[in-house]
Amino acid sequence: MKKKILASILAATMVLGLTACGAAEVTDAANQAADVVEDNADAIADAANAAADAAAEITDYGTGEIKVWVADNVVDFTNAQIKNFMDANPQYAGYTVTVEPVGEGDAANGMINDVLAGADIYAFAQDQLARLVSAGALEVVNPAYEADVKANNDAGSVAAATVGGQLYAYPLTSDNGYFLYYDKSVVTDPTSLEKIVADCEAAGKNFYMEINSGWYQTAFFFATGCDLSYETDDQGNFTKANVTYASDAGVVALKKMIELNMSKAFQNGSAAGEATNVGAIVDGTWDKDTVKELFGDNYACAKLPTFEGADGKTYQMSGFGGFKLLGVKPQEDDLKLEVCDAIANYLAGEEVQLARFKEVGWGPSNLNAQGSAEVKADEALAALGQQLAFTVPQGQYPADYWTLATGLGDSVRNGEISSVSSDEDLMAVLQTFEDTCIGYAQ
Repeated sequence: MKKKILASILAATMVLGLTACGAAEVTDAANQAADVVEDNADAIADAANAAADAAAEITDYGTGEIKVWVADNVVDFTNAQIKNFMDANPQYAGYTVTVEPVGEGDAANGMINDVLAGADIYAFAQDQLARLVSAGALEVVNPAYEADVKANNDAGSVAAATVGGQLYAYPLTSDNGYFLYYDKSVVTDPTSLEKIVADCEAAGKNFYMEINSGWYQTAFFFATGCDLSYETDDQGNFTKANVTYASDAGVVALKKMIELNMSKAFQNGSAAGEATNVGAIVDGTWDKDTVKELFGDNYACAKLPTFEGADGKTYQMSGFGGFKLLGVKPQEDDLKLEVCDAIANYLAGEEVQLARFKEVGWGPSNLNAQGSAEVKADEALAALGQQLAFTVPQGQYPADYWTLATGLGDSVRNGEISSVSSDEDLMAVLQTFEDTCIGYAQ
């Protein structure tokens, strides 16, 4: 804009000079015009800046339709929040916003299958980010909001919204992961896996964790530093597997799974509603109310504990973490894109995140919202927030991986591999597992 204004001023100056001169005097007139521009450079620059600033304060963003996709249980909430936003921003009155119920799990496929027909603003799970970027279904976050988004949200959610160092989405939640629920009359020290198990054994209570699940199982392997991740092409096909389970670190993790399975207190599972005689359970926020009923006044929560490895080292249990993100589709109309970004930034902001928590219980990614009295009073979200600092954002995984991981856990559960298995035997099991994982990307 500044360049265009300056060019207009220069052109006008030249026209005046040429009009006043004959054809033979064009050169002299041009030189005089250049002198005038040079003498008034500061004034010209000020005028250009003022015009650009005025242009930035657009009062008419045109008209259009904006489609928003969110989960069914927040459609009414989102409609109300968008109405508040539009009422407070009359400059966007030319746009009609329609909110449709499309869950985070379905939104990515809908966008990738037909970007043009998809939503302008949509919520999605973080494991779909790379596919959406490759499909051209995501615009980068508006630079006007980028710094605030990065500063105001927790590091895990910002990392989950970033590809190649570029922020592509607005963090919406930090609430999909697992942590420890425990009966504080039974568990005296929730920071140590060995002490939790010992307390449950002494009290005749059960400790639940689902070690034959590819989601929960990573708590051990990621803790010791193993990698298990996939890369995809533009069509979402798996092109490369990064797997380091067949390693000394993998053997340490597998040995701890075997040790846990040997405890008389251990029960394989993660659904609080199906658990009995519970002293502690690794579960998520979705079972919060059920666990509260189980433990009553002894209800307590904490991040996952540490464990002592067979190598004598202490490891913090890790695992997968999940986040909901809000994306904006690229637009041909730059003004419409600005409106979409403004709405997305508002819906992902502190005020709305906190309101959404109060309305439907979604855990905020916004740091100030996380620090609010209401959120801090939610023990489950507080524990999850601590645990997410040690987790790996879940990416995309082949469907066969989950079946394979179940098989690995089952081999521990049925004693196929046990405490009498040699390190060589365990390494061979992990090598087969790793080779199979890599094969899914070939």
